[in-house]
Amino acid sequence: MTEPLDLPWEWKYSDEAGVGVPGPEVTFDSQESAETWLTEHFPELAEAGITAVSLFDGEHVIYGPMPLAPAG
Repeated sequence: MTEPLDLPWEWKYSDEAGVGVPGPEVTFDSQESAETWLTEHFPELAEAGITAVSLFDGEHVIYGPMPLAPAG
């Protein structure tokens, strides 16, 4: 029996209309590392016109689209 493949975690991006847009192509080895990266980079993503993100584990959406908005 073979071990299941660990698929990379990655963010997919969309604009205000919900249309997929290009963004940083970064992969992560865990949900935690992906979320940490997003916390550190969401202002840059918002400046690039990205208004929502979805988190994927391989081809499966874990959650999203989630709006990019500062807390407060």
